[in-house]
Parts: sequence; structure tokens; C-alpha cells
Amino acid sequence: MRPSRSQPWLRAGAWTGVCLLAVVAAAPAVRASECRADARERLTWIDQRLDLTATHARWWAWGWGVGIGASGVASLAAVPFVAPGERIDWYTSAGTAAIGVLPFLFSPLRAPADAPRLHAAVVALPPDDHAATCALLSAAEATLIENARNQRDQQRWYFHAGNVAFNTGVMLFLGLGFHHWTSGIINGAAGAVVGEAIIFTQPTGSVRDVEF
Repeated sequence: MRPSRSQPWLRAGAWTGVCLLAVVAAAPAVRASECRADARERLTWIDQRLDLTATHARWWAWGWGVGIGASGVASLAAVPFVAPGERIDWYTSAGTAAIGVLPFLFSPLRAPADAPRLHAAVVALPPDDHAATCALLSAAEATLIENARNQRDQQRWYFHAGNVAFNTGVMLFLGLGFHHWTSGIINGAAGAVVGEAIIFTQPTGSVRDVEF
């Protein structure tokens, strides 16, 4: 039987398919070879650094949160022992303390949540799988960058402005509303100082780590 003229085209198409499959199969190996040789060491370093920042963030959040909460409880506890006309000062102090705790609950730093997830992935990583190590390293570096951005964002100028504006409002509330200018100034100034201290003591370890 005479060969069909379509057979060379079929053979060419088959060879093209084989070549494409070979390229696709080789792609992970190419990407793995482009990954840094010390990927495992770099991954371990990011894991340790993020865990350290997460520890600092937990201490920072709990320390300030418990301290502010305790001051609010103390203000309420003092109410029965002060003159009725002065109780608004103590209620205001307790209220501002309650508001001061809210950012720790509703806008926490990312590191305490991200660090355990990254560490679990590092622990589960096969010891001799360079491709998987490179893939996880890429994700870990992205996580580190996101944490650095989160820490920078929590110290932006508008947090300082919001702190000053809120505590100025507290001062005006007591001063204009009740003519308690002395307690208003004390509450407003103390709140502003504490707010600035919280912002300036916030951990920023990831911001420094992304530079390495």
C-alpha cells in the first residue's frame, strides 16, 4: 500500500507534542536550578525571624492591652468613692480605656498569626526536596514582606493624627460639656502620651528583616 501523504505531517505533529511535553516536564527542574543554593538556610532564617517578631508582638499587645484594661477597671472601681459631680471624669477615663483596647482586638499585627503557619510548613517540608524548598521560600519571603508592610502601616502618620484627634476630643468633651477643664486636659494629655508610646513601641522586626 502506498503511504499516505498525511503521514509526514502526523509524524511532525507527534514529535512536536513530545518536545512540548519534555519542555513542560523540565520546567520545574529549571526553576529549581534557578533557586538559590542556600534556600533551606534562608527559609530557616525567615522562619526564626518571623517567630521572634511574633513573640515580641504578643508581648507588646498583651502588655499594653492588659495595662489599659486594668486602668479602665480601676477608674470604674473609683467611681463610688468620688463626688457625684466628678464621676463623669472617671467614667470617661474608663470609656477611653475600653476604646484603647479595641485596636489590639480588631487590628492586630499579622506576625502572631503568620509565624505559626509558616513554621508548620517548614517542619512538614521534605528534607531533600529542593523544588518544594524553593517554592516555600518564595511564599515565606512574600509573607515577610507583607508583615513588614503591615508593621509600617500601623505606624503611618494617620495613626498619630487619629491618636491626637481622639484625645483632643476627650479633653473637649469634659471641658466644654462639663466645664471640667483640669480633668479634661489630664485625660487628653495622658491618653495622647500613652497612644504615642503604643505606636512607637510596636514591634517592627520584619521591616528590618526585609533589608537582608
